[in-house]
Amino acid sequence: MMYKVLKYLAIVIGVIGLILLARIIVTGGDAIEASGDMQASYLDPFMWVSYLVLAAVIVLVAIFAIKGLFSGNIKTTLISLGSFIVVVLIAYLITSGSEVELRGGDTLSANGAHWVSAGLVTFYILAGFAILAMVFSGIQKLIK
Repeated sequence: MMYKVLKYLAIVIGVIGLILLARIIVTGGDAIEASGDMQASYLDPFMWVSYLVLAAVIVLVAIFAIKGLFSGNIKTTLISLGSFIVVVLIAYLITSGSEVELRGGDTLSANGAHWVSAGLVTFYILAGFAILAMVFSGIQKLIK
């Protein structure tokens, strides 16, 4: 039952997103860039749909993670969480940050730049592990 509801909800959100995207494409990027009013009327609804989808995904992930935590093996979950924290800690320790001036004249603090760098390095480390896992899995299947 929940699958059907989520499937239809995803279809509705997808259609709304396509309609809003079509409005943006038909109007043209140059016309939207030239007018602040057009930016608000064309881009804001598209952004709100993306915020809605992001919020829904975060809520669903949290619900299923908590549900899985209590119904599954808590030891495996804690080991995975600990491993992730270790990767983030390693990324934070091997990066540094310095104040960065942004385009709008604002300044990103050294701590903010440090966390951005750590986030990127964390992504690279996890992506590397994922690629190695896929290669290793493929090699194992070839051997069998």
